[in-house]
This record gives sequence, C-alpha cells and structure tokens, in this order.
Amino acid sequence: MEDFNSETDSDYTSYWRDWFISSRGNEYFCEIDEEYLTDRFNLTGLNTEVPYYQYALDLVTDVFDLDADDDLREQIEKSARHLYGLVHARYIVTTRGLAKMVDKYKKGDFGKCPRVMCEGHPLLPTGQNDVPNMSTVRLYCSKCEDVYNPKSSRHASIDGAYFGTSFTSMLFQVYPALLPEKSTRRYEPRIYGFRVHASAALARWQDRYREETRSRLRDAGVEVRYLEDDEDDELEDEDDEEIVETKERVAGDGASGRMDIGN
Repeated sequence: MEDFNSETDSDYTSYWRDWFISSRGNEYFCEIDEEYLTDRFNLTGLNTEVPYYQYALDLVTDVFDLDADDDLREQIEKSARHLYGLVHARYIVTTRGLAKMVDKYKKGDFGKCPRVMCEGHPLLPTGQNDVPNMSTVRLYCSKCEDVYNPKSSRHASIDGAYFGTSFTSMLFQVYPALLPEKSTRRYEPRIYGFRVHASAALARWQDRYREETRSRLRDAGVEVRYLEDDEDDELEDEDDEEIVETKERVAGDGASGRMDIGN
C-alpha cells in the first residue's frame, strides 16, 4: 500500500478514508459512511481483533491526534487498515453498503469474467472465509457461478474476510434483477471442424473424475475399490502363477539337462 507522504500530518488524519479508498489496490472497497463507523454497535467484538483498536478507530474516523513516533504510527496505520476491512465486510451487507457495491459492480470496477463464454460479465469480490488471514479475496462470476483469482497482485493480497462469504449471495437476494440468465453454451472440442465424439469425451471425463476422487479419498485414509479392480487383481494373480510355473518348468528342464550330461 502507498504511504501518504504528499500531505501534512493534519491532512493525513483529516482525509484518511478518502486516501484509503483512492489508493491503488483498494479499488474493491467502497467508502463506509461516517455514521456507521461511529455507531459502536456496528463495531462489536472488533476491539479484541485489532491491535491499538482505539487509536486505529480514531484514525479512521478522522479524530486521531496522538503525537506518535514513526514506528508506532506505522503500527496504528496497519491496524486502521485492518479495522476498516473488518468493518467493510459488515457494511457491504447493509442496504447502503449493497447500493454502493452495486454501483461499482455495474461500472465493472471489480473486473470482467475471464471465461470466454461469459462474454465479459462483471465480477464481484468475495471471501472464502470470514476469519481474517485465512484466504485472500476471490472474484465471483454470477453467470458461470465460478470464482477466479484477481489479475493484479495488489488485489490478490487483499484479505478475503474484508468482503466475507455472504456478500455476493446477499446482493443477489436484494437485487434479483441483476442475476444473469444461465446459458448452456459450452466449449466443444473439434477436429477439422467435426466435434469430438461425445461418448469418448464423457468416458475420459468420468475416468479422470473417478481417479481424482479416489486419490482424494486415499489421502483421507479411505480406500475405494471398484469391480474392475477385482478383475485386474485376478488377472495379475493368473499372470504371476504363469510366471512361477514357467520358472519352475525352466528350472526343471535345466536340472534334467545337467543330469543327462552327468550320465
């Protein structure tokens, strides 16, 4: 994140939220209303999650006046960013917060879906965990219903808890008209203009999915066997028996040959 070095300390404390929102890498955030920030009910429990909580809150709400050294100021600034992110996750599921995020969504501030079949459908930021420091933010496409990593490294480092796991679902519950029509269009592999045989493609997918599932279960300590596995084992046993018989026969022939020579 950029340091606020272009203004005086008084400007720094007076316009902290404006600076935070306008900083590169923070485009996913919306501005939280001051009334929401100053309502202690909305901040319940955050004092135990944020170091230097009161100083950080003072900085975010533009009343910070502590004459702190550079090291302490840096720690307070870090806590202020963290506090703003945690409050942001709560704010964007309110009526006002949803309206602000919808405006950004319609303008494409969160980017476009990279999937070709989605034809540049706008994305929404979402978290995969509500607990901080567990995972970074992802981008959700409501058309293909999949999530993607942000392209920018600045955005990819944002904590997913600053948006939470409920935001996208809440937004489409409140604004159902924004839900796109689902499409059955899929990419179709072709060879010289002809579609690849569907049954063969389906069989390959099933085989791959079965092996992936078996691998995950094996990692979890669960052994899964199929009917074909027993048949394969029987064939392997028969092969082993044939090999043993062949070796014994060869050994017997060798011994018989030595006896003939001795005679």
